Amino acid sequence: MKYVGMQTQISRNNRLSLMLLLMFPVIISGMVWVFLATLNYLENGYTNQYGESVHYLNVDNVNQSYLTVIPWIALGVVVWFIIAYFYNASIIQHATGAHAVTRMENPRLYNIVENLCMTCNMDMPKINIVDDPQLNAYASGINAQSYTVTVTEGLLNKLNDDELAAVLGHELTHIRNHDTKLLITCIVFVGIVSTVMSIAVRLLYNTLLYGGERKRDDEKGGSGLGIIIVLLIGIICCVIAYVFTLLTRFAISRKREYMADAGGAELCGNPLALASALRKISADPGLDNVKRPDVAQLFIAQPDEMKHGLMSFMDSLFSTHPDVKKRIALLEQF
Repeated sequence: MKYVGMQTQISRNNRLSLMLLLMFPVIISGMVWVFLATLNYLENGYTNQYGESVHYLNVDNVNQSYLTVIPWIALGVVVWFIIAYFYNASIIQHATGAHAVTRMENPRLYNIVENLCMTCNMDMPKINIVDDPQLNAYASGINAQSYTVTVTEGLLNKLNDDELAAVLGHELTHIRNHDTKLLITCIVFVGIVSTVMSIAVRLLYNTLLYGGERKRDDEKGGSGLGIIIVLLIGIICCVIAYVFTLLTRFAISRKREYMADAGGAELCGNPLALASALRKISADPGLDNVKRPDVAQLFIAQPDEMKHGLMSFMDSLFSTHPDVKKRIALLEQF
């Protein structure tokens, strides 16, 4: 990777990210239409002369129902975004257990961030520390008031000044390139779909658990089965939409990690220091206590617990980070 044409690459990635970001509302609205269409297809049926059940789709009715429902869904998304906009910093801080630090409390960390910000002519972000003996770091925020750089206690203790400056340069590059804004927006959209999935699964569970008793008291014996079918359709639609949102998030994030590595190396003026830091971090990545993959996508390296297990293949498929060895190899080419 060469630094020549860096701004061109950033602009190209930003255009691609915007296109991918616009896919989220399309995915959500498409999920709603498919759900309504499936219900319409199952409801519109009759028995033909051969005793066979025949179903058909009334597109006009589906579109009418869609136009009725979609404004409420749009309102819910807007409300969700408003909450995320004003409270994203506190939500992420609570999830990771981070706390703010001042110059007096940690002059080494504060001075390195301040010097890097002066070098690239950017406003000073907030600085947080997580009391974790292992190594990790991340940037977060969607505007100047919420931009934050967070590091673990282990990172401060185990990296020298050059390595620490390289990692902080990486995180500041995420802020400069507006990566954190896009990633948090992705977190919000994935959260919307996953929440709907959770509600649908819980409703299905309750229907299966308690539906039998209600069915015995219900003269319409097929009502319980109908509810289960509807919920299963909803879950299938949500799963499909969730996979698409994960793929979209994956496409946005991986390229941006390479760009942040290059920008961080350029900012600190020492690509090998960032390569050395990544090698140390990958050997002992912290923030294992954060059980939320959506928040973990902000980290410079994913925690160990998200790399192994029965779902390791799926984790690697939808990972928002490229392989650390590849990142180190690129940095060592300079």
